Amino acid sequence: MARAAAGTRTQSIPAQSTQSQQTPQANRTQPVPPASTRTRKAPAKAAFNWSLTFNILGWLCICAGAAWAGREVHGFLFQDPRFVLSCPEDETTCASFEIHGTTYASRARIQSVFASDFGKSVFEMPLAERRRRLLALDWIRTAAITRVWPNRIVVNVTERHPAAFAKLPIGASTRFRLALVDDEGVLLSIPARVRFSLPVLSGLLEDQTEDDRKSRVKAMHRLLSDLGPATNGISEINVSNIRELRIIADVEGQGVDLWLGDQHFRSRYQNFLSHYGQIRRKSATANVFDLRYDDRIIAK
Repeated sequence: MARAAAGTRTQSIPAQSTQSQQTPQANRTQPVPPASTRTRKAPAKAAFNWSLTFNILGWLCICAGAAWAGREVHGFLFQDPRFVLSCPEDETTCASFEIHGTTYASRARIQSVFASDFGKSVFEMPLAERRRRLLALDWIRTAAITRVWPNRIVVNVTERHPAAFAKLPIGASTRFRLALVDDEGVLLSIPARVRFSLPVLSGLLEDQTEDDRKSRVKAMHRLLSDLGPATNGISEINVSNIRELRIIADVEGQGVDLWLGDQHFRSRYQNFLSHYGQIRRKSATANVFDLRYDDRIIAK
């Protein structure tokens, strides 16, 4: 039994791991060489762009040629004597300077706008500035300036049409001066030796805006249109207040100042004329009458 026990006794020997059997040099990590020591691939060398170079040179030549050509053309048009606007002093009419469309506008004033252009090339003339100065002249409503080869200037204008005589006060005095006014409220000088058959309009001022005068001229047209044939005896229309229109009329040889308001002009005026004899018997010395009330007439 003792032998059997001794025979069955075993001795355990721990097995060594495979990792412990490896050498320390095998467990160490191999060092990575620095990036500076790595092999770099050389970049490819860019090819020279001959096409772009030739395009740039071509455009530079074109620009230089255009600049040179422009300079030569400019010198030719501005300095060549064939393009000079000339008008001999001994000629009453200038063949190289024409004005069309004038009836009442002063041709001398129109030509004076171009005084500094005579003796110079027509291509040197600032057309926009000359047109602006033409439009500043009275009677000129529109203006067009045309260069005609080689050295002619043609001016075409359209004139304004007067609508009435404007009775303009002079300062704070009772005196006044006459001018003309068109439908747009523009004041016009009265041309010499010309007669106009137009109504006289008071209530306009020189320091009013053109829009203010335009609204008053429009009120005058509305009144005259409503009165119709009855306007023959009217010598003056007062538009100081466009809602309180007044007229001065000649009735049976006497001048009367009639206040018509802003409507029913014809009926109010005809009502006054039909009752004028009766009105005169009651108001023999009155010259101002208020017709703004349709059911009565008030003598002032």
